[in-house]
Amino acid sequence: MSLTKTERAIIVSMWGKISTQADAIGTETLERLFLSYPQTKTYFPHFDLHAGSAQLRAHGSKVVAAVGDAVKSIDNIAGALARLSELHAYILRVDPVNFKLLSHCLLVTVAARFPADFTAEAHAAWDKFLSIVSSVLTEKYR
Repeated sequence: MSLTKTERAIIVSMWGKISTQADAIGTETLERLFLSYPQTKTYFPHFDLHAGSAQLRAHGSKVVAAVGDAVKSIDNIAGALARLSELHAYILRVDPVNFKLLSHCLLVTVAARFPADFTAEAHAAWDKFLSIVSSVLTEKYR
């Protein structure tokens, strides 16, 4: 699966807006993940998972920064996220389904924060992009 020129343009354009609120979006995405899919909390037993906690904000920032790395390397997402894939597969041993859950929560968060920009075309482009990101992150599991 690959992105079309139009989809790439949509992703890069919206990223310009998303990146200005990256920390808040990352935090909200994780809060949404843990509320909607409480089983994902098992990977964070040492975190304070209360809304807005410092640890949640810090990890949310890392999550969105990784998405930003994928956007910046939109022609080589696998290369941009290779270390992250290895970390989650071999060291953290995160169940790969969690990447899809996280992607969904990020998609919902972006849609809620940018409703005017989140057209049907943008939704489709971001869904496809995040599917690629999820697939890349699970590459080491195969």
